[in-house]
Parts: sequence; structure tokens; C-alpha cells
Amino acid sequence: MPLNFTLASRNLFHDRLRFVATMIGIVFSVVLVMVQMGLYLGFGDMVTKMIDHADADLWVMRDGTKCFEDPSLIDARKQGAYQAIAGVASAEPLVIGFSDWHMANGAITPVFIVGSNLDGPGLKPWDVTAGSAQTLRDEDAVAVDKTYYERLGISGLGAKAEIRGQPVKVTALTDGVRSFTTTPYVFVDMSRARTYVGIPKTYANYFLIKLKPGADAAKVASAIREQSPKYEVLTTAQFRERSRSFWLFGTGAGAALFAGALLGVIVGTVIVAQTLYSSTKDHIDEFATLRAMGSSNRYIYTVIIYQALLNAVAGFCFAALIGMAVVFFTRSGALPVVITPWLMAAIFLLTVVMCVVSAFAAILRVVRIDPVVVFSR
Repeated sequence: MPLNFTLASRNLFHDRLRFVATMIGIVFSVVLVMVQMGLYLGFGDMVTKMIDHADADLWVMRDGTKCFEDPSLIDARKQGAYQAIAGVASAEPLVIGFSDWHMANGAITPVFIVGSNLDGPGLKPWDVTAGSAQTLRDEDAVAVDKTYYERLGISGLGAKAEIRGQPVKVTALTDGVRSFTTTPYVFVDMSRARTYVGIPKTYANYFLIKLKPGADAAKVASAIREQSPKYEVLTTAQFRERSRSFWLFGTGAGAALFAGALLGVIVGTVIVAQTLYSSTKDHIDEFATLRAMGSSNRYIYTVIIYQALLNAVAGFCFAALIGMAVVFFTRSGALPVVITPWLMAAIFLLTVVMCVVSAFAAILRVVRIDPVVVFSR
């Protein structure tokens, strides 16, 4: 083991109370960054969940639609014209919108209706754990997520309620189909969706375009725009990015998460810098002796850098354990924290950089040491 590494570890662990205080500061900072970025990723996934699960290559929508939950109306009578375009396999309308769920006890809660054609490509409930999505063809049948039992006042399959004065019955249950707005999704058949959201039969909110194998998406999109100049045609990837950008940056949610992460980096850097500087100051005589004995500046600098790296590795390990615990306990929440391997690697690198940068305060202190002080004592 290199002598400078040994000296660094002894300096670091010499005052264990200070070391513990440093670890608390680093762990707090790294966990804050990890959770904030994990929320950012989790939020990004939640806001595009519906788009990701729709069986569509292109989305047709009213010009200016900001996100999936923006229920602007389009003409549903365009279906035949879109299906006649070369390269289009199917063009299915999708109806969405907010409505009121009336519980048996008289309470009312808002819900978000998702109505799709069950006989073709569309947006059907996924991760169904009880019942079947095909039961939505039945009269008054709906599918909801188990997460919202209490919110909807139900206890399982067969539960009854009303939407806009129309009786409904839960015939399918999903697990994990949650809304980031906390408003429960309610899946229904297209034939009843318009009644629940209160729009005429000649309107829809989107057209989901499925392309034939080998079809040119750009040409199909251009043909649709020629027929409907006031409509936008986006690929699934484009619509996903638009929705994510709107919710993360258009609403300020992303800026708040980044601000929290930046605060964590600043706090961690200051704490580690103060600790390393204080440790260097306490051992200033030892560093002066090393310089008087002819040790190079590089050797002394590496001692301080090693101290910073030890802080970084130890702090990150503790923070990673806490981060995994947070992921576990939020996995079933309305907004789960998502920590991917690349995010973990990026945060480790950030922790190392944070600690090494903070070491410069201590290095500057050592640079000013006059070796003569050793012989004046």
C-alpha cells in the first residue's frame, strides 16, 4: 500500500468524531442528489406511461396539444379518410377526459377516462391482475388500478359506482397503472367513453395510427396533414418528448428537482471542503515536516486527494444503501423514485468530483506552509 495512502487514511480516521460528521454531510448530500434525480426519472416515466403503452406509430391531435392529458377535440369522422392513406394499417380514435366518480356512499372523486376500441390497436389496460380487458365490452364495465381502492371506495372486482349518472361495474383490475396527478385512470370501451366525458359521438381526442410494415412514417404524416391542416401528427417518440418536456419544464417541476440536486452538491462540497481544511490545519506541523524533509508537493497533494477519495467512496456506499431503500419503499407510490445503473454511476462520479474539488482548499493551505516553521519550534 502506498505510504501516502496510509498517511491519508490515518489522518482521516485520527479524529473519528470528525469523520462521522463528514460522512453524515456527504451521505445527506449524495442521498439528496440521488433522490432528486430519481424523482426526475420517475416523473419522466410516469408522465409518458400512457403514450408508451399505446399501440400506435403516429398520433394525430389538435394543433398545440401540450401533453397526453390535454383533451383537445378532433373530428372522429376523419377515420375513414386516414385509413385510406397508403401505408396506414389502422386509424383508431381515442377518447380521454376528466369525469366524476360517484361512490356508493355518496362521495365524489375525479377520475380520468381512457376509452379505446377493444377490437383493434389502441390503448387498453395493461398488467391486468384480475378480470380481463376483454370484459370492457360488457355493459357498464370499467377497469381500474388496485392502488385506488380507497380513493374510489371499492374493494375489488364487482364493485359498483356511477360516472356522470351512469352505473359502472369494475370487471378488471390492474396493478401499477398509476397517474402522476393522483387522478385515477378508468379504462372503458370507446362506445361509452364519450358519454362519460360529455363529448358528441362525432369527436375524439386523438387518432392512433398504426403503420403497415415498411411504410414511410414521414410520408403518411404529410398525407394526414394535407387532409387536416389544423391537426398535428407526431411519432410516439416525439409525443413522448413533448409531454415530458411540458410537465418537467413547462410546469417548473423539473427546475425544482434540479434545484434540489444542486443544493445537495453545494452542501456536500462545502462540508467536505471544511473537513479536509480543518484536518489539514490540525496536521499542519506534519505537512511542514514533510516539506522540510524534502517531500515533493505532489506527494503531499496526493495525501490530501486520497483523503478526499476515501471520503467519497465511504460516503457513496452509505448513500447508495439508503437510495436503494428509498427505491424499494416508493415503488408502489404515486411517484416512485427510479435509480438506474447509469444514474448510480453518474452520482458516484459526481461524489468523487465533489470531494476532490473540495480538497483544493486544503491544498492551498499546504502550499502556503513555510518549512522553516519546523525549526523555529
